[in-house]
Amino acid sequence: MNYILLIIGFVLLIKGADIFVDGASSIAKKIGIPSVIVGLTIVSLGTSAPELAVSLISAINGSNEIAIGNVLGSNLFNTLMVLGVTSIVLPLMIQKEKIKIDFLVNIAVTILLLFLTFDSILGKDRNLISRFDGIILVIVCIAYITYLVFKSIKTNVELPSEEDKNINIFIKILLIILGACAIILGGDFVVDSATNIAYRFGMSEKLVGLTIVAMGTSLPELVTSIVAALKGENDIALGNVLGSNIFNILLIIGFSSTISPITVAANLMIDFLYLLAITFFLFALIFIGKGKEKKLTRFEGLILVTLYIGYMIYIIIRN
Repeated sequence: MNYILLIIGFVLLIKGADIFVDGASSIAKKIGIPSVIVGLTIVSLGTSAPELAVSLISAINGSNEIAIGNVLGSNLFNTLMVLGVTSIVLPLMIQKEKIKIDFLVNIAVTILLLFLTFDSILGKDRNLISRFDGIILVIVCIAYITYLVFKSIKTNVELPSEEDKNINIFIKILLIILGACAIILGGDFVVDSATNIAYRFGMSEKLVGLTIVAMGTSLPELVTSIVAALKGENDIALGNVLGSNIFNILLIIGFSSTISPITVAANLMIDFLYLLAITFFLFALIFIGKGKEKKLTRFEGLILVTLYIGYMIYIIIRN
């Protein structure tokens, strides 16, 4: 039965992502909202819903290793596999100025979480993401969303074409809701079935959080980014990854730790540092060099995927 649910989950994810991207990009064109803003907000929040659901349930049930492992694993998967596989399928043209600030925010919140998490650096007995830490993350999340709203208002909008003017916003909103529901349901099926299969093979809770659950809840980002790239919506594809990474840390860890403080294993610092290292690597890959655009090539995508495979091998051996 688990294998059947796994297949159904994949089908829901793929079709849901297709409907979701189509609805979001259509509304953006009609209103004149830049696609990158749509990717950073609507799309990234929608595709982060599985991570939020899994982490909140894990926090309520006291399975905090799954909650923190889910976010760490998801952000690594987003940065390496989602961007890697998407650029292998179709090389991404990236407008540097459109995503520079958001990329820096991504780096900043990752560093913030690192310092909030590892209290042992300050001489304390254990590493704990407290309720107060969670409140800080939620406040930063609200501030970031406020920034995105004002950024969208100040951005010079492009006048919609005659075809775009005829778009029925009500229908497109329904498509977004329908697509998001399919993504969430599909992600839930994939996570539950894959986790049950993994436990049968004797995998630990922490390892399941870093691998199966993280990959399962990040499948919406993967499918959505690939579909967006194939539809020519490169800004949505990249904005989806950056937005998801930021909201995973601020919203998901913020709410989860506010509900129940999260105790973090010392060896997870390696995973934190690896996430930070590959984030800096991707920043250098995109922004070092002249020109306003950067083409993320198939070869560079292959490098990102290889880095993720290497990480998977390491944590399986470690755990």
